[in-house]
Amino acid sequence: MSIIGWSGVVFCTLGYLLLSMRKIRANSFAFQALNIVGGLCLALTALDTHDLPNAAANVLWMSIGLYALSRQFSKRQKKQP
Repeated sequence: MSIIGWSGVVFCTLGYLLLSMRKIRANSFAFQALNIVGGLCLALTALDTHDLPNAAANVLWMSIGLYALSRQFSKRQKKQP
C-alpha cells in the first residue's frame, strides 16, 4: 500500500511540475490522467489507513480530472461529423 501512496505523490507532483514548466497544458490528457491516477492512488492509501478527510479530498481531486476529461471528449465528439 505504501508503494501505491508514493506513486500517487509522484503522479500528482509530476503533473504539477510539468504544468508549471509549461511542458503540458492544463487541458491536456496527460495532465488530467496524472491527476486522476495520482488521486486514485492517494485515495486508496487514505482509505486503507481510515483517513477519511484525505480520502474524500483525493476522490474529489480525481473526480475533477474525470469531469475535465469527459468534457474534452464530448467536445471532440461534437466536432466530428
